[in-house]
Amino acid sequence: MSYKDYFDFKIIETSKNCSARAGILSTPHGNIETPIFMPVGTNSAVKMLTNDQILSTGAQIILANSYHLYLRAGCELIKNAGGLHNWMNFHKPILTDSGGFQIFSLSKLRKITNDGVYFQDPKNGSKHFISPEISMKIQENLGADIIMAFDECAPYPCNYEQAKSALEKTKNWLERCFEAHKNYNQALFPIVQGAFFDDLRKESAKYVSKFDAVGYAIGGVSVGEPTDLKNHITKITTPFLPFDKPRYLMGVGTPIDIINGIKYGIDMFDCVLPTRNARHGTFFTYQGNKIIKNKQFEKDFSPLEEKCDCYACKNHTKAYIRHLYKTQEATAATLLSIHNIHFLLNLVKNLRKSIIEGNFNEYSEELLKKFNQNQILEK
Repeated sequence: MSYKDYFDFKIIETSKNCSARAGILSTPHGNIETPIFMPVGTNSAVKMLTNDQILSTGAQIILANSYHLYLRAGCELIKNAGGLHNWMNFHKPILTDSGGFQIFSLSKLRKITNDGVYFQDPKNGSKHFISPEISMKIQENLGADIIMAFDECAPYPCNYEQAKSALEKTKNWLERCFEAHKNYNQALFPIVQGAFFDDLRKESAKYVSKFDAVGYAIGGVSVGEPTDLKNHITKITTPFLPFDKPRYLMGVGTPIDIINGIKYGIDMFDCVLPTRNARHGTFFTYQGNKIIKNKQFEKDFSPLEEKCDCYACKNHTKAYIRHLYKTQEATAATLLSIHNIHFLLNLVKNLRKSIIEGNFNEYSEELLKKFNQNQILEK
């Protein structure tokens, strides 16, 4: 028995003008049409939304974070509940991040060694240690369909020596993750690191490709770097990853970044941005990001986005949602979250359709021109 008994990836169509492709990733909890955006449910819930509301957006897979769930509620408790799918009563595919990024972002509260990472819980000061082996055990207990390797994410900016050191640990830890990983019904994705140095990125991509994995991830981006640099790293990395396996660009979720990522051959994206923006009153439109509390929407009885078929747009107006937001009603964040997640999922759905129909290049360039122009106007 092998992971091939549980997972499969088929490329349906590719773009003639770039590296974009449309595919289907099969998992134990259902098929995922790629390219896909994955909403983030850090603590085993997408903030402000019930499962029905998540599904109404068109979500095919969601994320949870093993670092947060290890600390609260505890991976043993979730295992006893039957794993994340039963714990959440969410029976579509789930991906868990290893928590490496969260641990390394603790700065003064952690110590990185070759064995693993010692860290303090920033909320109660309790001390913990996570190694590649422990990370695999945590994610095994959580029971997600796709799990991530334990890696070290170098900060931005950093010097070459820092990036090289982090990469060497990541390579060593990846070997230990695969040695400890025993469940074929969980797909372990290696993560490409190397900070923002071309040679290290290529070295890392070639190295992870030696592992016969279901898919591969590009990490260490969206850590404060300029968009042009993020695009450059994505563009030079993907050609060194296996063509016939899904590629996951971690932590990326703006419309422009998603379009560019697909153009460079990325199949999977995740980000907290749509729900975080919603809680701060910002919503996506094809005319750029808008802020619901602005006075211009006080008497605006149109939907958040014309022709959008999400629940918020079909049932409510900007004026109503603005009123909810101004009076601090939590429903405002719920409606904006539904819209923002649906917006990104509809974006990737239409981009996928354009790949299949053979007009991705024209369609994506038209979208990029529109989004970029509106960014300029907003400034």
